[in-house]
Amino acid sequence: MNDESFVAGSYYQNNYSKEQNQQFAAQFDAITLEMAGYLEQGLGYDSIQMQQAVQKHYDFCLQFWTPNRETYKSLAMSYALPTGFNETYEGYRKGLGKYIYDAVCHFADTTLS
Repeated sequence: MNDESFVAGSYYQNNYSKEQNQQFAAQFDAITLEMAGYLEQGLGYDSIQMQQAVQKHYDFCLQFWTPNRETYKSLAMSYALPTGFNETYEGYRKGLGKYIYDAVCHFADTTLS
């Protein structure tokens, strides 16, 4: 399996064009940079701004699958554990993976069923 076919887990099938994948990457980058900025500013994971960014992240995920409370939190767990996802987020800013994990869990517990 190559990197382009692995986005949200081994069940994800990438049947998108190169241009679509570039758009997805740009969306992901913009959301991640926004979240990293909130961490840098010292905003809590439960701040209004961060929770709005998590909503953008959730909406981004909806392009590929529809997570419920538990599956969204499970995805976020991979952001905090030593995985490729964590490495990606930590590449933006140290501590970002755990920060996003905490924010996603709060979002999921207060918003999703």
